[in-house]
Amino acid sequence: MKSLNLKRSRYYLFMVFIIFVSPLSSSERAWEVQSPDEHLSIIVDVDEDISFIVKYEGIEVMDVSEIMMDVGVGLELGSKPVVLKGIVERLSEKISVQVPHKDAIVEGAFNQLILDFKSDYQLIFRVYNDGLAYRFMSLNPQIETVYREDMRLSFPENSSSFFPQEDSMYSHNERLYINKMVSEIGEGEFCSLPVMFNVGKAKILMTEASLHNYPGMFLGKSGKNSFDAQFPRYVLETEPASWDPDRNQIISKEADYIARIFGERAYPWRVFIVSDDDRVFVESNLVTQLSEKSKIPDADWIKPGLVAWDWYNSNNIYGVDFEAGLNQETYQYYVDFASENGIEYVILDVGWSKSTTEVLEGNENLDVPKLIKYAKTKNVGVILWILWKPLDESPDNILKRYSSWGAAGIKVDFMQRNDQYMVGSYENIARIAAGYKLLVNYHGAFKPAGIERVWPNVVNYEGVQGNEHNKWSSNVTPEHNVTIPFIRMAAGPLDFTPGSMVNMNRVDYETGGLNYAAFYTRPMSLGTRAHQVAMYVTYEAPLQMMSDSPTIYYKEQETVDFITEIPTIWHETIVLEGSVSNYIVVARRNGEDWYIGAMTDWTSRDFDLNMSFLSGGQFQMQFMRDGENAARNAQDYKVGFDEVTKDSKIKIKLSSGGGWVAILKRKDKKLSLN
Repeated sequence: MKSLNLKRSRYYLFMVFIIFVSPLSSSERAWEVQSPDEHLSIIVDVDEDISFIVKYEGIEVMDVSEIMMDVGVGLELGSKPVVLKGIVERLSEKISVQVPHKDAIVEGAFNQLILDFKSDYQLIFRVYNDGLAYRFMSLNPQIETVYREDMRLSFPENSSSFFPQEDSMYSHNERLYINKMVSEIGEGEFCSLPVMFNVGKAKILMTEASLHNYPGMFLGKSGKNSFDAQFPRYVLETEPASWDPDRNQIISKEADYIARIFGERAYPWRVFIVSDDDRVFVESNLVTQLSEKSKIPDADWIKPGLVAWDWYNSNNIYGVDFEAGLNQETYQYYVDFASENGIEYVILDVGWSKSTTEVLEGNENLDVPKLIKYAKTKNVGVILWILWKPLDESPDNILKRYSSWGAAGIKVDFMQRNDQYMVGSYENIARIAAGYKLLVNYHGAFKPAGIERVWPNVVNYEGVQGNEHNKWSSNVTPEHNVTIPFIRMAAGPLDFTPGSMVNMNRVDYETGGLNYAAFYTRPMSLGTRAHQVAMYVTYEAPLQMMSDSPTIYYKEQETVDFITEIPTIWHETIVLEGSVSNYIVVARRNGEDWYIGAMTDWTSRDFDLNMSFLSGGQFQMQFMRDGENAARNAQDYKVGFDEVTKDSKIKIKLSSGGGWVAILKRKDKKLSLN
């Protein structure tokens, strides 16, 4: 049986041991693989089907069973399997990340089991210190269709979940993470990925990686403590919906299969991060490690940065001598604001084009090529919003036009699907955009799952309930804000769009009544000013929004000056404190400089921070903290300075819904905020 190269070319491998292994048991059907530190292990059982149990510190925490793919032609990979050979590889790796949202260099080790089966397929298992993964590898050139892929997860009694429940697979995947007992989740209820389970001994987060030309996975409740893999079927026909037909579709005809394929291929990794330390879920690079090699060898043209965003604030500028709106004067105002503050980009969101489907020219009040030319004189790039439907119909023609205008990138919106065609469309758009050196930001999108590694010009994804929901709901609470770093962000960057300057407490300090209202054109956020600013360090987003109105930012110049000192890519990440849905304190390095972001839920907290992660020498620290009266007025904050070394211990205090954020530079470097 031939072997398939596992694309090790994306790694620098500096240690490999290959061992032909015998099964654990005399029945010749079980194999055990441990993590390098031996805290995590799996026992793979091959009998009538394929299953494995996961042990953490010697205690069983999850059972994964019924692993199977129905590929037609009378063949079910994983059903009545016959093992021909088992190989364990001990590997170490070093990955250089082109657009680093967490760590620029990812080093790690894992133990890998490759099982070769009769009928020309493999199952590959990897066990890392922070988690594990498995994938199918088909070596049969005759396979053309995947009818279904099965997997059942079963958890111990009294397990709970942060469950991003979905109503439909036609979804933006912008969900709240509902903390509930697994036994209370109704049979048939389902969720998108990533999803986290608390099994007592540890927490387990599931997501996927190397998702290419294949549908995204969902998980559906199938028994008291069990969940089954679910996939959208292959879409054959769609028709415009009756509501907003420019962007919404009715899927009118589906196939009886989930994917069309062409012979030999690797399938997506099913990824599980496992730890009893919540900090690991923020620090883990498993999705990056399990993604494929970049197809952009020279990515120097990809420039991350901050973005002045118009849609959140509804182009609501004032105190000017022109009428605000979707016009030349308003966007020149945005460009001027960006230029004056060293902000790299401006986005023209919905409304800039002639219509949402006529996207090759601007509206009657906006000369887009002229605006882009003006922005270039100010060292500001322009990113253009576009609906997915018209872009998918003519991607090369549209992106060629935008490139000829000098646009820096595109923001693609309203995909709302996870089926095979849609996953392929993401990659096709990214590929064509890369040819024109355009950045891509996906909104109305599923989570990152590896396309951003292959096409690093994909600099961000939404797939998160972020600040924009402030326009119509009160869902985006500090508790939600300190949940998503541990769950959604474990999959990759997230376009939460921070930067709200209108900050509100949970209740009025005198009446005890609600202190918040959702205003579409003048939104506000829950939590303190320092809570919002800390997001610029806490949330990973190579393309990071500044969501509020330039007029308001001009009135809050001290806050703007602080935000614009914070980079959007990171060379090293260390989580100092972390508890899912409660609090997070994270330190990130860019070059020689360090940045710290701290956020809490509605509970005020104190932390003693050990600064031993710093290198030698003295650092000047500029910090923003909650003001003394932040519990009365969430916009109250204080900026201060201090000097610290790696031997320092600093005490920080966070108000209810509060935050704390710091910029640390070597004392011999000038801190521009001083």
